[in-house]
Amino acid sequence: MISEAGAQDRWTEDPSEPEIPLLGGDVTEGVVRVGTTVRRPMGRNAAFIHALLRHLEAVGFEGAPRYLGVDSAGREVLTFVEGEVAGRPHPAWIADEARLASIGRLLRGYDDAAATFVAPEGIELELPADPPGLPPAPTYADEVIGHLDVTPENVVFRDATAYALIDFDLVRPATRVDELYNAMLWWAPLNEPRDVGPGLRGLDAPKRCRILADAYGMSDRDRGRLVEVAVLRTRRSWHLMKYRAETDGGGWRRMWDEGVGEIIKRREAWLERNGAEIEAALKAP
Repeated sequence: MISEAGAQDRWTEDPSEPEIPLLGGDVTEGVVRVGTTVRRPMGRNAAFIHALLRHLEAVGFEGAPRYLGVDSAGREVLTFVEGEVAGRPHPAWIADEARLASIGRLLRGYDDAAATFVAPEGIELELPADPPGLPPAPTYADEVIGHLDVTPENVVFRDATAYALIDFDLVRPATRVDELYNAMLWWAPLNEPRDVGPGLRGLDAPKRCRILADAYGMSDRDRGRLVEVAVLRTRRSWHLMKYRAETDGGGWRRMWDEGVGEIIKRREAWLERNGAEIEAALKAP
């Protein structure tokens, strides 16, 4: 499989460069660094993602890898983004509020750039059908092609400032509230305290939500929608994770076997208990 540009996408190999495995992801396996490039297996939406990355480059958004082509092994070739990533276990700096605010600014820049993306003719995003029994989604109209995977492992920092987003495998139409909920989920974080890693444990999650919202420039309308969207997305997440574990296996199955389903259920209960406090922090003068 190659992208929509066909043979023009073929990447010229340098056989002298070694492959260095890049670890830390939950699902995608086989990601390696080769010189100044990253090689990744291509998924079913590779052509769409490549077109999105080309668009981001064309509009001048610097905070994403560049798509370079396809190598002889059929892997996509991306630029390697130099910088600092919060691997596991997470470093102490993951709690830094200045870094947190910079994530909000980076995400706003990405969303503004992605909002003007139109997929080329003949390239469509293939999304899986909803599994039976999936709870309803929020009813708000999509606004951007969301990244929706702003985990600590997918944000590259330079000079203690969020510089780039990586791993675009989960992109899809979304609202800006969806994007901010996803970022808050990982960086506030929005989870039952027992499920929070040491680097983020014991922090003021509502305050951190406010920091992200202010840095992003979240609208008053969206601040009023955040908790509702968080609860609905969490309910859907349990069903979707279970379905992907059963149908796709691999990393999805591993995460499910390790208890992600129970974590999501505890998150839903935590959001329902603490939603009013989060909304108050978001709306406070």
